[in-house]
Amino acid sequence: MGKFLFAAAALLAASPAAAAVTVLGNSSARMCYEAAESRGTPSLTVIRTCDEAMRSEALSEYDRVATLVNRGILKARLGHLEEAIVDYDAALERDPSEAEAYLNKGFALLRFPDASLARPLFDSALENKTRRPELAYYGRAVANELSGEVRAAYEDYRQASLLNPKWRDPKADLARFSVK
Repeated sequence: MGKFLFAAAALLAASPAAAAVTVLGNSSARMCYEAAESRGTPSLTVIRTCDEAMRSEALSEYDRVATLVNRGILKARLGHLEEAIVDYDAALERDPSEAEAYLNKGFALLRFPDASLARPLFDSALENKTRRPELAYYGRAVANELSGEVRAAYEDYRQASLLNPKWRDPKADLARFSVK
């Protein structure tokens, strides 16, 4: 049980590394993206900026989907997981191939009691070519470990480490395993 708690603690450390979706220009949508891409704790003012972009800007469909994902990231960082999931679902409704929406929704679902619900979201993020595949493998590793799929968790931590050799979290998680 201790290693599962360690995985959950590692997840909380990894979650701020969510994958934002780029928005170009000098707009509220761009400011929303920049806030989601930063690693800091957002303010409610920043989320209102995202809301303003959704309400008043003539966004392309791509920028609208991106802003939904980015606003979801900010809400998740504030602990408003249900609201974040609503944004990810709205993004996926508009663009079912938006990999970063699957990735970030997966991380949000990992914080709920049934972590196995997150696994297919990480699969979808990978299938749709997320820009951060190491995060998808890492999230899926945590979901697998919390669900008792230890071998699959090991393989996914290993893949995350291979994809981003400088990232310490997957290496630390791999060190907890003994291969027989």
